[in-house]
Amino acid sequence: MRKYLFTLMLLVSTATFSQSSKDIYDIVNAVSVDRIEADVTTLVGFGTRHTLSDTTSSTRGIGAARRWIKGEFEKISGDCDSCLEVFYQKGLVKKGENQRIVKDVMVVNVVALQKGTKYPNRYIIMSGDIDSRVSDPTNYTDVSPGANDNASGMAGTIEAARVLSKYSFENSVIYVGLSGEEQGLFGGKFLAEYAKEKGWEIIGILNNDMIGNIKGVDGVVSNRDFRIFSEPVPPTETDRERGARRFYGGEVDGISRQLARYVHKTTKTYMPEMNPMMIYRLDRFGRGGHHRPFNDQGFAGIRIMEAHENYTQQHQDIRVEDGIAYGDVLEHVNFEYAAKLTAVNAINLASLAWAPPAPKEVQIGGIVEPSAKLKWSASEGAAGYKIYWRDTTSPTWDYSRYVGNVNEFTLDGIVIDNYFFGVSAVSATGFESPVVFPNGIFRN
Repeated sequence: MRKYLFTLMLLVSTATFSQSSKDIYDIVNAVSVDRIEADVTTLVGFGTRHTLSDTTSSTRGIGAARRWIKGEFEKISGDCDSCLEVFYQKGLVKKGENQRIVKDVMVVNVVALQKGTKYPNRYIIMSGDIDSRVSDPTNYTDVSPGANDNASGMAGTIEAARVLSKYSFENSVIYVGLSGEEQGLFGGKFLAEYAKEKGWEIIGILNNDMIGNIKGVDGVVSNRDFRIFSEPVPPTETDRERGARRFYGGEVDGISRQLARYVHKTTKTYMPEMNPMMIYRLDRFGRGGHHRPFNDQGFAGIRIMEAHENYTQQHQDIRVEDGIAYGDVLEHVNFEYAAKLTAVNAINLASLAWAPPAPKEVQIGGIVEPSAKLKWSASEGAAGYKIYWRDTTSPTWDYSRYVGNVNEFTLDGIVIDNYFFGVSAVSATGFESPVVFPNGIFRN
């Protein structure tokens, strides 16, 4: 009888997990190359989307662009029985805030919020940038197409909203166009501060900045490689937390790095043709992205972008010089690749939005013992838990064991000193939270 019940439970579990996998594959297949191309073309058509550009014209400038984006989100909401709450979120930046702010400007973000059914105050965010620029960051009148930087990321965010609005999630999902990125990451700063004031629990932000170029200045042409930038630990960690890392490890195991590993794992599982590259750096060398203001507030945040950049097509006046065509124009965008990275975002948004909250407290023990003992707090909605471990030099969680609906477990016959460990919460349908690295040590 016991064997029969175990077999039945396994069959039910397998069927449920299979259904969840089908949903993810359906999401991948639903992303439209044609819609992304049309949206990038529309955004380029506004001439310039510079943060300080015209806000009154109906056809040119950042004002027209953000009104169009808001309209697209509202159309999507109309098709899903008002499932999106669409609104502007903004803040004033005064002239002289930095050298790129040459006049007072209202930085306006466009937010589309899809409320979760069970955890409405927990948010997973996908962002793209609305604004564009040319060589001179204060030039807000000349043509600045910003086709790849960052109409591609903005179009991907709109497309993710179209696809995921067809589903219902336990956690809330936000799709947002952020402004003021080229002038000092102001849009992200204002939204991160807004989230803090509202008491939002941020699962993480997936910042998409340039997802449409496949031909790099390094000579590589690839429509499969992409990078995931993440900081090692939050800047808000305490001296006590920093001291614990010195003795027990975790220098590369902060919440943003765990979010990056989550995206890597989900992508390799459902889109194995893609090659996610974990970059152990907050952002590109000497440059910044809109996930950083969220990191500054202590939230998990990563940057997803192309792997092989072409600097002749970024932040450039449109011109031909020494036989090289400069400028971020439409013909340089590979829309199939942008669709692939949009799908990467969409499946990770969905997986996290369907997952239970991660355990808040994870402790580890097993000093001078041939075992690793883990304890963790119960997570609401979790049907079970999975223990992960990896070599201390490995970038990814390479080993795992599902241990069922328990709150402590001992891995016997393992040399604890040779590995790092973590725990994730698993839903009844197989969706997992990000892995939580131990934040405490216990002794028997």
